[in-house]
Amino acid sequence: MKNNSQSKGLQRGLEERHITLMSLGAAIGVGLFLGSATAIKLAVPSILLGYAFSGLMMFFIMRALGEMAIHKPVAGSFSKYARDYLGPLAGYITGWNYWFLWVVTCMAEITAVGIYMEFWYPDTPRWIWALIALVAMAGINFLAVKAYGELEFWFALIKIVTIIAMIFVGIGMITFGIGNGGIATGISNLWENGGFFPNGIKGLLLSLQMVMFAYLGIEMIGVTAGEVKNPEKTLARAIDSVFWRILIFYVGALFVIMSIYPWDEIGSKGSPFVMAFEQIGIPGAAGIINFVILTAALSSCNSGLFSTGRMLFNLAEHGQAPKNFGKLTKNGVPGTAVLATSVVLLVGVLLNYIVPAKVFTWVTSIATFGAIWTWGIILLSQISFRKGLKPQEKEKLKYKVPLFPFTSYLALAFLAFVIIVMAFNPDTRIALVVGPLWLIFLTFYYYGKGYHKKTSKHTVN
Repeated sequence: MKNNSQSKGLQRGLEERHITLMSLGAAIGVGLFLGSATAIKLAVPSILLGYAFSGLMMFFIMRALGEMAIHKPVAGSFSKYARDYLGPLAGYITGWNYWFLWVVTCMAEITAVGIYMEFWYPDTPRWIWALIALVAMAGINFLAVKAYGELEFWFALIKIVTIIAMIFVGIGMITFGIGNGGIATGISNLWENGGFFPNGIKGLLLSLQMVMFAYLGIEMIGVTAGEVKNPEKTLARAIDSVFWRILIFYVGALFVIMSIYPWDEIGSKGSPFVMAFEQIGIPGAAGIINFVILTAALSSCNSGLFSTGRMLFNLAEHGQAPKNFGKLTKNGVPGTAVLATSVVLLVGVLLNYIVPAKVFTWVTSIATFGAIWTWGIILLSQISFRKGLKPQEKEKLKYKVPLFPFTSYLALAFLAFVIIVMAFNPDTRIALVVGPLWLIFLTFYYYGKGYHKKTSKHTVN
């Protein structure tokens, strides 16, 4: 059975529009729609610099991933690259860590669904909606990859169209007073009430955790590498387009929000996006945005289940996870792996139901730590990959990191800096306990189960 499934392999059914929107869909979730309120509260207008600079670092990370993914497109990409260029233990930890961070992220997303549904059904318990969302997303992930990609395309499109509409209408209000009685608001809100840095540099630095959480998911492009049609052209275009699109959706959206709405009122009344649409004067704004945020949560959870399933599949292929995770359904989907993640998420729904207090901040912090590990491993793998190439092989690379090695080391230093900053915030400090403990557990389990002895049997897969 195993050999049959492996020979069948994952299907290359994803096109450029699928993976571009999937990556954006995974990145544009509650981290932007709700998490931005926390970030704005900390950094206020200077948050724009945080998103812009962090976006630039993410571009270098994505280019590093693209360099390897185009050279060797495989499922579970960065786990495989870590194994090949940093060693079996690094591959094992990276694969399981990526699974863990998306499980934690999906806990937040599924619980968020329950919160959003209260808008229409206040008397229905949250856990019921969370369970329905989990079952629905798990079912979608059992579809053939092309059908999944198509659905995720439309999920992501809803979010993107909404943000673009808000940006254009907001610019109209800023410039011409559209929706504000013909009185142009201008952009003075960006520096009034204390200037551009009213909380100083400290506020900007403390916001970096939530900013980086918002970018979690764009590495999905690498996870899809094994299921992409014509990976050489498709991956390169998708990676190059993601950077400027994210800058538009993040920096552009928040620029408009903070221009038309006083920043000192943002963060106290729920989602900044709801507030912005209400300020513009759109009837039923709260309902519209609530629906969009609901699809955003579902989309991000959908992408999370997709990526975790592929990561477990890759780990199973290399003998570092139960063999059943390496089995594929008739549709070419790692069904057992997807189902296993879904079962674990049931625990997450329960925990979020029992302990709702600071769960959002805690889980986003833990997820950010996991994401930083993943991004750091991508950069280290790419550096090792480059060092292992002969001069003529380096010249033949079809897709390169710009200004290498400076940009790769700069991005690594930035990630390390964010980890240090997280230690100074009591709410995010928990990630620096849970994250390392998880990594230590994985290391002990790796040697305890004797995976280091089995590795040699699976090196050529």
